Amino acid sequence: MSERKKESGLKPFPPESAEELVDADDAVIGRAFRRSLIAGLCGALLLIVALVAMRRPHPALGVEEAVVQAPQARNAGESPSPPVVRFKDVTDGAGIAFVQSNGAYGESLLPETMGGGVAFFDYDRDGDEDLLLVNSSTWPWRNEPGPPGVALYRNRGDGTFDDVTRGSGLEASAYGMGVATGDYDGDGRVDLLLTALGPNRLYRNLGNGRFEDVTARAGVGGAPDAWNTSAAFFDYDRDGDLDLFVTSYVRWSREIDLEVDYRLAGIGRAYGPPANYEGTSSHLYRNDGASGFTDVSEAAGIVVTNPATGAPMGKGLGVLPIDVDDDGWLDLVIANDTVRKFLFHNRGDGTFEEIGVTRGIAYDNAGAATGAMGIDGARFRNDAALGIAMGNFANEMTSFYVADDSAGVFSDDAIVEGIGPDSRRVLTFGLFFFDYDLDGWLDLFQANGHVEDEINIVQSSQQYAQPAQVYWNCHCSRGFVTVAPEALGDLTAPVVGRGAAYADVDGDGDLDLIVTQVGRAAHLFRNEQQLGHHWLRLRLRGTGMNRDAIGAQVRLRTEAGVQERTVMPSRSYLSQVELPLTFGLGTATSVESIEVRWPDGKVETLRGVPADSERTVSETGSAT
Repeated sequence: MSERKKESGLKPFPPESAEELVDADDAVIGRAFRRSLIAGLCGALLLIVALVAMRRPHPALGVEEAVVQAPQARNAGESPSPPVVRFKDVTDGAGIAFVQSNGAYGESLLPETMGGGVAFFDYDRDGDEDLLLVNSSTWPWRNEPGPPGVALYRNRGDGTFDDVTRGSGLEASAYGMGVATGDYDGDGRVDLLLTALGPNRLYRNLGNGRFEDVTARAGVGGAPDAWNTSAAFFDYDRDGDLDLFVTSYVRWSREIDLEVDYRLAGIGRAYGPPANYEGTSSHLYRNDGASGFTDVSEAAGIVVTNPATGAPMGKGLGVLPIDVDDDGWLDLVIANDTVRKFLFHNRGDGTFEEIGVTRGIAYDNAGAATGAMGIDGARFRNDAALGIAMGNFANEMTSFYVADDSAGVFSDDAIVEGIGPDSRRVLTFGLFFFDYDLDGWLDLFQANGHVEDEINIVQSSQQYAQPAQVYWNCHCSRGFVTVAPEALGDLTAPVVGRGAAYADVDGDGDLDLIVTQVGRAAHLFRNEQQLGHHWLRLRLRGTGMNRDAIGAQVRLRTEAGVQERTVMPSRSYLSQVELPLTFGLGTATSVESIEVRWPDGKVETLRGVPADSERTVSETGSAT
């Protein structure tokens, strides 16, 4: 069990009647609070010094100036060293030849540097993980033919792939961004939602390698001028079918981009932050069965506007459906870029309440809004503590929000958990928790890469291509330890990282990775760990419309303690991970029990499931 103490001093969840803070400018609250606090402390110190000087008859001693320091990473005792787990770049040998096309031709238009979604999913139901890579396109005013909006690769069963895009029905060109996977119609086949600059596209899986564009009749296309980013299928109202959430970034057009005219000295026009772009509202679509989806965003409380201007506040890039308070209803955490993050608490009556400020997740540990992009969450300590990680812009630490229990307020513990200093040196898009060494503790992966290809001209500390990072969960006083590049093999070769996802593509029990690049080739990395650790993989099967049990929670108990996972492919940046759950068992050779809380709230417990195998768990309480 973890030796770490509960050090965050979390306060109880405020009552529903507590007044929620509303900000006209997301950075103002944080800055004002810090300034007032510093001013108050300085004033109090001066007053104390003055009183002491007046009361003492002899000359006052010199007052030593206090040194204010940022929180330091926990270092109570020597931490163990991360294991050597090398990843091998097997892209070419696996048959993957995908190069993302962003249409860049010299104008530095913001969407060109933001794409790169990827998904692992079993589209043909043969038991292994196939691969979908999202492409962007050429610009329509250039009058040049564009590539297909996606590339579909079928897993042969051994971790090598065939490109089966042609004839799949997925060939249509689009300025694609991200992807969501889910069986929205309950026929047992996983469907696809492609997000884009422009209308979304919903593809129904017909079987036999064929997909049908059903966007129009499903009603999930969205506005023709929208910039849609990450998306997630999940059952927010617990009626048994999968609803859909789509994040939206900023109001954008070529004309707006040229008017903003972001520039860097010595470079000229450049890809800038979205600070000067108007925000947008994300969309919640309720699944109404055969009649399609209904946009219930406003009625459900998803629309957040600036009270001073009435304009939408969101600039969403990442979404994570997660039950933050363990009440059985999936909430939503939104990674917003340069404005406060949102936490939509599911009231259980079809509506949400945005409580990001009162729950401590809206800003970083300095009280500022960050350039948030990728997102993931997990019970990383194997106890009640919940961690939510968000990748941020260069010179900003990865946000690492921790609540010690389901009733607690989050605090940004990036520094005290050992992630802060090293994450500040990079620009992070995709990130996720995964147990890369199968020791039973969730580690953290980050895909990094700058948005500006000539950034090194103006910032010598920054490079366009950057190495990925792995933070090893040492389950000790320090929290996480940065894994040295030489212990990770090919994984730390510099890339312009964007989307990232994991799956066991070769069936050996450990998790392999894919990282996409903007305007460059995707890279598949095979996990070659040889630590002798045991493992168990679980594939859940529901009985209703939600056949893959998205949203189900699984608690697995061994002699070492309890691990928890949630079936939720939507995580990282614009991406989807595999549906099966991988549990590292370390040296444990048996599993004491597996407790499943199905999406409808029903709880079943299984026993006698052997290690080092993949098992299908059905809602009837059986494992095969």
